[in-house]
Amino acid sequence: MTTATELFRSARDFLLEHREDYATAYAGFEWPRPEHFNWALDWFDAVAEGNGRTALHIVEEDGTETRLTFAEMAERSGRAANWLRDRGVAAGDRVLVMLGNQAELWETALAAMKLRAVVIPATPLLGPADLRDRVERGRVKHVIVRAEDTAKFADVPGAYTRISVGGLPEEGWEPYEDVYAAPAEFLPDGPTLADDPLMLYFTSGTTAHPKLVEHTHSTYPIGHLATMYWIGLEPGDVHLNISSPGWAKHAWSNLFAPWNAEATVFIHNYTRFDAARLMAEMDRAGVTTFCAPPTVWRMLIQADLTQLRTPPREVVAAGEPLNPEVIEQVRRAWGVTIRDGFGQTETAVQVSNSPGQPLKTGSMGRPSPGYRVELLDPVSGAPGAAEGEIALDLSARPAGLMTGYHGDPDRTAEAMASGYYRTGDVASRDEDGYLTYIGRSDDVFKASDYKISPFELESALLEHEAVAEAAVVPAPDPLRLAVPKAYVVLAEGWEPGPDTAKVLFEHSRDTLAPYKRIRRLEFGELPKTVSGKIRRIELREATARGSQNEYREEDFR
Repeated sequence: MTTATELFRSARDFLLEHREDYATAYAGFEWPRPEHFNWALDWFDAVAEGNGRTALHIVEEDGTETRLTFAEMAERSGRAANWLRDRGVAAGDRVLVMLGNQAELWETALAAMKLRAVVIPATPLLGPADLRDRVERGRVKHVIVRAEDTAKFADVPGAYTRISVGGLPEEGWEPYEDVYAAPAEFLPDGPTLADDPLMLYFTSGTTAHPKLVEHTHSTYPIGHLATMYWIGLEPGDVHLNISSPGWAKHAWSNLFAPWNAEATVFIHNYTRFDAARLMAEMDRAGVTTFCAPPTVWRMLIQADLTQLRTPPREVVAAGEPLNPEVIEQVRRAWGVTIRDGFGQTETAVQVSNSPGQPLKTGSMGRPSPGYRVELLDPVSGAPGAAEGEIALDLSARPAGLMTGYHGDPDRTAEAMASGYYRTGDVASRDEDGYLTYIGRSDDVFKASDYKISPFELESALLEHEAVAEAAVVPAPDPLRLAVPKAYVVLAEGWEPGPDTAKVLFEHSRDTLAPYKRIRRLEFGELPKTVSGKIRRIELREATARGSQNEYREEDFR
């Protein structure tokens, strides 16, 4: 009888074997669908047995380091699971974990899986109001947080177990450090169904109240085989993914994808981004694969990229579409091409440019192995549109799709209507099957009856050396209904004012069709979620109110 471990390994090895042969990988890949599966026990502990290779390597800002082997991580997570079980953590219990990039984060993730508890990841950036919402809506029974964050829970009601990591615990909090005196051998108290809940993620809330996304012991651990394939990870790689704990991308590329591949997770902790220091640590650690959000890539290209002596073999970006100008600058300096990927908290990577494939400028690639992606016509809702909403065919439901929005059956039904999971994102598809991102369905707008993609306009602005970041939203106009307005963060050496505004309006006229040109402009910081995504809803609201700091194109003719 084939075990869950063997099924998982077979599917993984098929993707590794065809890592640069997209056609074969897409045509031949089948999701493993075991009835019982516990990734921490059936996969991680299996590959960790007697394994002295480094699983986790953390470098702090002061230069101190933590290195843990696969075998050590298996042992430490077993001790943590035993200790947490003694503290009352049981199958089905909700555990809110609010830690930084520290070894205990990975230990508790594995330990909770072994216990069949449900993890609610939370970023340490959250405040008491956010935590009250998470504890209440998540029905949290236990919290594991850094000692410096325990005060945030003073006004968060609930009869939950309080566990403090690092430092001296406050009254009423138990010290996590006692974990290491617990027995190392862990015996599960029951089988894990692959469909048992594993994680509850609060979305970033860029346009609405955060949703609560439910994932199981299969949807993320198995689903991220596709993410492993997109990144191009192989056994023995050293993988750096810049992402904050508490957000889905951290689980994507700092937990499941690299350890699916038996690669090392490398972390460089810093309080203030320093491109030169980051590249020095990448060289020293021998980073072979690198993933970062567009914000980090845009900061990196402000530095001398040639300082990195040994560039990674594979570089990818996710979170928001990456602008072509950034991709070109990295290609010139490192000789490698950043490959875009598209996914959501609700899924693993759905669409991507996988290793070794022809790349098309501006395209986010083709459907990932195991994903049947359709574009739904905006009027009829029928599949097969050349441009439409990105959707997943539920008749071939991918393993990497959430079970639904927890506690919200109406929202789940709306997202899964008519046999498709609807992403809310719009793309176009060319004759070769490549998809190009247009924008969120609620971000795309019309000006003079022409459809405007904010992403396209932002990409054009970022080609100018004065622009570090940009966001485009519709501004009300009595004649055209709406016109594009850009909010711009300037690069170092440029000052906000009419002279810079004039330069950027001229650049817009030179690079964009007349109906797409930037007509309004304002300088300043962009409002963002704690996960770093631009809150366009705030920009639209600010634009509707009007601003005295706005520049208009017609004033510079």
